Amino acid sequence: MTAWYEKSFGEDYLLVYKHRDVHGAYEEVHKMIQWLKLHPGADVLDLCCGMGRHALALADAGFQVTGVDLSDVLLNEARELDTDHRVRWYHADMRRLPLQARFDAVVNLFTSFGYFPEDIEQLKVLRAMHDVLRPGGSFIIDFINTAYVKKHLVPHSVREDEGQRIEELRRIQDGFVQKEIRITDLADGTEPRIYKESVKLYTREELSGMLREAELHLDQVHGSYDEEIYEEQTSPRMIFVGHRPAD
Repeated sequence: MTAWYEKSFGEDYLLVYKHRDVHGAYEEVHKMIQWLKLHPGADVLDLCCGMGRHALALADAGFQVTGVDLSDVLLNEARELDTDHRVRWYHADMRRLPLQARFDAVVNLFTSFGYFPEDIEQLKVLRAMHDVLRPGGSFIIDFINTAYVKKHLVPHSVREDEGQRIEELRRIQDGFVQKEIRITDLADGTEPRIYKESVKLYTREELSGMLREAELHLDQVHGSYDEEIYEEQTSPRMIFVGHRPAD
């Protein structure tokens, strides 16, 4: 059976998430550079790079950037945006990285984690990050804050864009936040195109424990790109910043 993430990151994804703007990516990258303490020209891996907003912003900041994603559609979009061929783009599963290079930093952004039903599969992602980091190299995992999601989840929303009706249904079930997206062409009234998203919810303590198991050291947790300190009940995100210990 096809996993949800093998279907959902296609052409319709570009429509549903078009509100994620390039300007915001540059602001977030500016903050990430401070947290990661990156030196000029550092080698950075954007793991699950999507359409490349952050990878290109990192390249513009003077870093050597590699972007990895499983979606050919999103990678093609990234390549089209990368008119100067500044980023190395790779198609790969985040659990199995076909990369020989070692990186000064790895970033995994906007909840590109927790996609798999089993904890062991999430752990494979963390171990893959460990293996491609240089000793002393740093990482960011930008994840949703479980307590905040439970309190602020919007069960149902509808909007229209580019002649399409976009309906999103959200719920929390069995430890996952699940979303169903229905997209209907308003012109022809055909049956909706339906996509699923499912992300496993972790507390700070649970994800911190998984990082330790992957031999990654956690340095700090931020509540958003505007928050230096994470607060469990009020912070919208959990942004984990850490490093691979020196061998």
